[in-house]
Amino acid sequence: MQRKTINDETLRMGVDVLAERDSDLYRIRDRLGYPPLWAREPGFASLVHIILEQQVSIKAAATMFQRLASHLGSVTPELVQKAGESELRQVGLTRQKARYCVELANRVASGALELLKLDTLDDAQGRSHLLDIPGLGPWTVDVYYMMALRRANVWPQGDLALASALQDIKQLEARPTRDEQLVFAEQWKPWRAVAARMLWMHYLDARGQ
Repeated sequence: MQRKTINDETLRMGVDVLAERDSDLYRIRDRLGYPPLWAREPGFASLVHIILEQQVSIKAAATMFQRLASHLGSVTPELVQKAGESELRQVGLTRQKARYCVELANRVASGALELLKLDTLDDAQGRSHLLDIPGLGPWTVDVYYMMALRRANVWPQGDLALASALQDIKQLEARPTRDEQLVFAEQWKPWRAVAARMLWMHYLDARGQ
């Protein structure tokens, strides 16, 4: 099973490999250097944070997560369960995201989902456990595997920022679709998660963020 993970050393290694392979990524490295690791701690709170990032800006999601953490005292399955959907909505979560977070809390608190054991499972098996939970689609699961479990060859399917970055660097007439992104990303295996970080860095720089 593939277990290549990203740390500071392997991130730089992956960037150098990709820069030699793809001239557009070479130019990103030449102009911006190495991207951040953007690592997160594995566990419930990180997955909740990623749910909050669905279809909103990173900044807006971070604000909402901090508001939730401040209100609850800590983002744990037990406290989210106790609050329930109505209280989460009062904090500012949408009806959908409140439901997703409570369902996730129920699965973790009951032992039906053991997040800390995902790292010991084959990726396909671990992903299937997460995808079985309402609100955890491929993008959410991919980002968790990229950031929390630090898998090196994950590509976050359908990510709009990556689509915009690809359109920029490849000089495409339109943003690539989810399937077209996967075709581009094929050439970057087994470092697709590193390529994604390079493209995110380009996206943020191009927009002055």
